[in-house]
Order: sequence, then C-alpha cells, then structure tokens
Amino acid sequence: MKEEDLLRQLNWFYSLEIEQVDLYTTQARAATDIYLRQVLTRVADIEQRHVTNLAAEIRRRGATPTRLGAIIAPILGQVAGTMLNWTNTLTVLRANIALEEKAMADYRQLILKVGEKPLFDMLWDHLIDEDLHTAWFSNKARELALLRARKMGNRNKL
Repeated sequence: MKEEDLLRQLNWFYSLEIEQVDLYTTQARAATDIYLRQVLTRVADIEQRHVTNLAAEIRRRGATPTRLGAIIAPILGQVAGTMLNWTNTLTVLRANIALEEKAMADYRQLILKVGEKPLFDMLWDHLIDEDLHTAWFSNKARELALLRARKMGNRNKL
C-alpha cells in the first residue's frame, strides 16, 4: 500500500474515532440508566485511546493528523449524539451498532492491506475493541427489545 493511501486511511480512522468519542460522551451525559451511562463513558474512553494511537502513528510517519477531522468530527459526534438522545435507548443502541459495524468493516479492509507489525497489531486491537462494543450494544438492544415485547404482551392480556 502506498504511504499516501495509508495516511489517508489512518486519517479517516482518526476522524471516525474522534466522532465516536463525542457521540458516546454526548449519549452518556443524557443517559438516565446508570449502567448505560457507565458503559458509554467507558466506550468513549476506549475510542479516545484509539484517537491517541492513530495520531501517534500518523506522526510517526512524518505527517500531521487531519485538522479538518479534528474540527468537524467532534461536531458531527455531538450533533448525532444529541439527535439520537431525542429518541429512545433502543434506537441509540441500533445506531451505535451500525456505526461500530462500519468501523469494523473498514478496519478489516485496512488490516488486509497492512503487513508491518506494529501497525498491524494496533489495527487488530482497535478492531477487537469495536467488535466488543458492538457485542455489548447488540446484547443490550436484544434485552430491551425483549422487555418491550413482554410489556406489550402483558398489556394485551389486560
């Protein structure tokens, strides 16, 4: 992979991860469920670690992380988080799952193109984190959908 293409990809992930930090932080602030708030805060912390890792890798390659991503991505994350907070928890979780699945697909594609060890390992670490986030969000969404279905079933019996 050409260095220029690799830097473009790393900056894409850098911007995406910044957006995720602000998305999850905004969602955590509005969460009324303490467990969900703690999870979203933890996920935002993990995403921030990804931002730090990607920025360091970009700098190690003699480039500067994209300023455009550093400016626009937080705004997008805050706006998306705020808008999703106007919905319900199930919708928030489903949107988070979609975002994490996109990140995982993109990480997989880049991993297949990268052979150098430190970068390869870092990308795998990020992919695994995104997969774990997706699994938690999916499990919680399933749990909430099941609770909602049970509530509706009990209403129909009344």
